[in-house]
Amino acid sequence: MPITYRQEVYRKLIHLSSLWMPVFVLLVPRWWSFTVFAVLLAVTVAVEYGYYREWPVIHPLYDFFFGRMLRDKPAGVKFQLSGGPPVLAAAAMCVLLFPDPVHVFCAMTVMLLGDTAAALIGRRWGETKFKNGKSMEGTLAFILVGWLIIIFTGLFAGFSGREFAFGLAAVFLAAIAECHNKKLRIDDNFSIPLIIGIVLTVAQWFSR
Repeated sequence: MPITYRQEVYRKLIHLSSLWMPVFVLLVPRWWSFTVFAVLLAVTVAVEYGYYREWPVIHPLYDFFFGRMLRDKPAGVKFQLSGGPPVLAAAAMCVLLFPDPVHVFCAMTVMLLGDTAAALIGRRWGETKFKNGKSMEGTLAFILVGWLIIIFTGLFAGFSGREFAFGLAAVFLAAIAECHNKKLRIDDNFSIPLIIGIVLTVAQWFSR
């Protein structure tokens, strides 16, 4: 059963609460960031499994804080992770793979803000639907927000012209991944940051 728009707003507020992560990457040494994200990933997976198995303490607490945002699932459904672990996994992978913390900042921020814009604008004003149910308006919102992040971050960080061009192209590719995440069978919370980070890192290599 689809969640209501209010539930979607609650979910995206939780999504936006993860904006501490890209800022954390800029302030903390690389391996400390990776360690923190990896530990949080393990803890989050354990807590969500505890909720699924209805462990004492964990189940009522998780339900109290996040129950209103959860999609209804039929009885007997297998254990499924929420969007939280893919965000943490993406943060850990980005820190591990991409040496420039600014690229990691862009990758995570585009995912967090762009995905939020796509979901909220797409659900409220999305009238031009694709076959997969996503809307053109939501996808355009993702692209616009992503481009603004690349432009403003690049201006402060001193991106080369190639990094700007590659970054804008990366946002477009990430928007495609976000729009077709079910078909690709990859959580867009994970795929979007990796796409942005890979393209920006390649652009930096070519700029040397």
